[in-house]
Amino acid sequence: MIAIDPSNQTERENYKLLIGSIIPRPIAFVTTLSTEDVLNAAPFSYFTIVTADPPMIAVSVQRRQGERKDTSRNAIAKGELVVHISDESYVNEINQTAAALPSDESEVVLAGLTPVPSVKVAVPGIAEASIRMECVLERAIPLGGTEDAPSADLLIGRVVHFHIANELYDKGHIDAQKLRPVSRLAGNSYAKLGEQFEIERPV
Repeated sequence: MIAIDPSNQTERENYKLLIGSIIPRPIAFVTTLSTEDVLNAAPFSYFTIVTADPPMIAVSVQRRQGERKDTSRNAIAKGELVVHISDESYVNEINQTAAALPSDESEVVLAGLTPVPSVKVAVPGIAEASIRMECVLERAIPLGGTEDAPSADLLIGRVVHFHIANELYDKGHIDAQKLRPVSRLAGNSYAKLGEQFEIERPV
């Protein structure tokens, strides 16, 4: 095996090892509102569940030269965000929202997506998503980099409302085959759900 000390590598070299190793990664498609009420949207593959009691999820948003991206800045300013599960039906539109637009322009408009009102937060969701979660910001934790210039913001959102398409939902469970989620690999590569198998957990 090759032994690599990350302290002897650049950030980009470590990044390539991480995104090539930790696969597949689910993609959070996040909407936020700016202080001028511009609807921002962007995809993030540093995304996971934190806890179910209460339901919380985490999205890590990398900074650019120490500066917060719109998603972090908006979520922290407004205290709200909506997280959507990315799926095959609108993955091309999601990809368009990764474009670096000025903060006063909406990626939702650019991608031709459809805003839909939320129930418990002011941030609109996206109608094209089969699953979306309205969240209040539980905590934003600056991480990495240096104390004066962190490299990322870990956004922990508490889910206050779920929206799930009827055809996916059955007695409290979600049909993964009907959801058709997409996940991130390295570079420009993505993956579909693929073959599933079951292993019984030991008692």
